[in-house]
Amino acid sequence: MNEATPIRPARKNAELGASDEKFQNLHEFISKARTNINQNAWDYIVGGAETETTLRRNRMALDEIAFRPRVLRDVSRVDASVERFGRKMRLPVVLAPVGALEIFDPAGAASVTRGAGSFGAAHMLSSVSEPGLEKVADAAPDALRMFQLYVRGDDAFVEDHVSRAIACRYTAFCLTVDTAHYSRRERDIAKRYVRESRIRATGGDYQKGLSWRTVKLIKDKFEIPLIIKGIATAEDAQIALDHGVDWIYVSNHGGRQLDHGRGAMHVLPEIVDAVKGRAKIMIDGAFCRGTDIVKAIASGADLVGIGRLQCWALAAAGEAGISRMLELLEDEVVRCLGLLGVTSFADLDRSCLHPASPTNMPDVFSAFPLLDIEPFRY
Repeated sequence: MNEATPIRPARKNAELGASDEKFQNLHEFISKARTNINQNAWDYIVGGAETETTLRRNRMALDEIAFRPRVLRDVSRVDASVERFGRKMRLPVVLAPVGALEIFDPAGAASVTRGAGSFGAAHMLSSVSEPGLEKVADAAPDALRMFQLYVRGDDAFVEDHVSRAIACRYTAFCLTVDTAHYSRRERDIAKRYVRESRIRATGGDYQKGLSWRTVKLIKDKFEIPLIIKGIATAEDAQIALDHGVDWIYVSNHGGRQLDHGRGAMHVLPEIVDAVKGRAKIMIDGAFCRGTDIVKAIASGADLVGIGRLQCWALAAAGEAGISRMLELLEDEVVRCLGLLGVTSFADLDRSCLHPASPTNMPDVFSAFPLLDIEPFRY
């Protein structure tokens, strides 16, 4: 994007009244988003790779966990906040990096960062979302911001982006490492639709050639917390530790890259056991309810990434939709913690969890049983 291009104004918030009457449940964002965007943008949010098996396993992995609540614990005051990166956050949530956020709201990533910042959560900006690194920083200078890079150039390209992120006071820098080859997104292929961002994309061979050498380069040259996104095995977690990586980000790209992968919450325990507290851990993959966040933190994660729900909220009501979505997530989290018999995330551990059989077939909407979309296509 040309640096002279101004930020387009955010959508006026006609959807939220003084009492937020339009959005009282999370599924209402999805219904509104469906009416606001076209089929191509819709498929971009809800779809996965090939058979979409990994996408469904993400949800199944969460649904296979039940709670073990304790009672008579005095939960009259419950605090869902945490401290991460030296800052207090109202929730242990980062709005995950999503490309092309501008197709959901005119101001794109700037709306997401402002919405997250006004609430008190973090946003990780994708390098392929407009209006770009500097303009998002200008739009939300006080927000907790992280920057994620797809490598599309040589070492100088990488170093330039790290330097710019540091100059713009991004809190951390992230390399995505699970996109060496772009997957088959069959919803697009079936329509013969090629996204504009894919037409413009160049330098894919650099991502294919990415290796641990680039991780070492960043750690050797720069003083900024480094996140590696796309770790899916204990073996790679150990290599990341050997390279001094600060945050290990467990992710399968929301089921949008490797088909027939494991669900993210199936992967998390082996990563936690391998890391043993030597690095912090993020995770994403079908997290869209307060109970999902609680399950991840109880399992050993430090931050939870919210992807698709972020897009639905943005498409539904722009910046204000992001803030309202986080408020509803916070309400769900507080109630869940209290009903488990704990007053903060610090009181959680795996003893709060128990294996269980899912009660319904997993899909991208299965966490929202009251959702009524016509046509209901996923």
